[in-house]
Amino acid sequence: MNRKTPRGMNRRHFMSHLAGASALTGTALALGETLRANATEMKKNQKAAILLWMGGGPSSIDLWDLKPGANTGGPFRPISTNGDVQICEHLPMMAKNMDKMSIVRSMSTREADHSRGRYYMHTGYVPNPNVKHPSYGSVIAHQLGTQRPELELPAFISVGGASEGPGFLGMAYSPFSVNSSGRVRNLNLGIAPDRMASRMQALKLMENDFIDQRRGIAANEHAKVLGKTLALMSSSQMEAFRVEKEPTDVKERYGNTNFGRGCLMARRLVEAGVPFVEVNLGGWDNHQNIFETLQNNKLPELDRGMSALLEDLAQRGMLDTTAVMWMGEFGRTPNINGNTGRDHWARSWSVLAGGAGMKPGVAIGQTNEDGTRVEGQSYSSEDLMATVCKSLDIDLETTFTSTSGRPMKIANSGKLIEGLI
Repeated sequence: MNRKTPRGMNRRHFMSHLAGASALTGTALALGETLRANATEMKKNQKAAILLWMGGGPSSIDLWDLKPGANTGGPFRPISTNGDVQICEHLPMMAKNMDKMSIVRSMSTREADHSRGRYYMHTGYVPNPNVKHPSYGSVIAHQLGTQRPELELPAFISVGGASEGPGFLGMAYSPFSVNSSGRVRNLNLGIAPDRMASRMQALKLMENDFIDQRRGIAANEHAKVLGKTLALMSSSQMEAFRVEKEPTDVKERYGNTNFGRGCLMARRLVEAGVPFVEVNLGGWDNHQNIFETLQNNKLPELDRGMSALLEDLAQRGMLDTTAVMWMGEFGRTPNINGNTGRDHWARSWSVLAGGAGMKPGVAIGQTNEDGTRVEGQSYSSEDLMATVCKSLDIDLETTFTSTSGRPMKIANSGKLIEGLI
């Protein structure tokens, strides 16, 4: 029996359409693969920053700017590195990676109080009761995160501790805090999906009514944050928090510590497209027994986690686009106190910076023979912030408007650190 295809389409006609469809499908698949490859390459080339925050005020004179032979020097000895610098003997893994970072030994700041110093080093501004300034993370999230529509994760993530907030940039650029195991407080609410959807619809109606009354930006900001949080709960990008999925040898290389896991998570988050990650390592407020604490506790943890992060970024081709900073709120006194400790000191201390095109392996600036003052050009928080923003291709002429209507230049008009860019 001679069967005809519907609407008079003969076999030859049908097969020609099928061949055409196959060709189109093949073209579409090839185009899809090209687009996916391009998206992967774009993500690979995206700029990002990682801040290793040393809460409490680390003793840079014992880590990065040792003074052997001086009465302020302490017992630690300097060792040579793969860069053109010497660092503490108790940081042997970092010594192998100092070809990736540079030391700014000429930081001179004015805030030696924990709270004020923390605020200043995170924002580039001294605290002001009339305005809340945005932190590094919020500024970079604002400038880079909006360029990444595919990013469902928050653009500013703080691991292992809180960070400074978004100030006048609004809640949408707040730090999203997780612990080093990737757990997010209050994200898993334990509510059935249909009940959650009903609650969200009711909340949306109330928020829309509030927004329509034009009663300020808070409701709009809250709605944005809520929307992002709900999207995040079902996002496959949440896998970036799952450090336990890394191979055993990788986890061991970073170290079985909160800081080590935090550094590993930072690499995973940047790989997923997050523009700013802060990893916290506290415990540096060493007013007593500083040398024992550093040698047996803080330095081994820092050495393993930070060196593994730098090695990983370099091996994956990410260090060229990722700025890495190491700092606390200030340094510690060159003079050793009666409790074998060092007190707060902001006049002459060190920070580290590298990656994203910044010059590696050098020491910039210097302190005098006992570390009590900077010799020559000194640098500030706003200078460091300006230099990092420049490395991320953020325009330093960018000007924000505070809630009071006052224009505020990005990085508080800081100057670039000579020799780093």
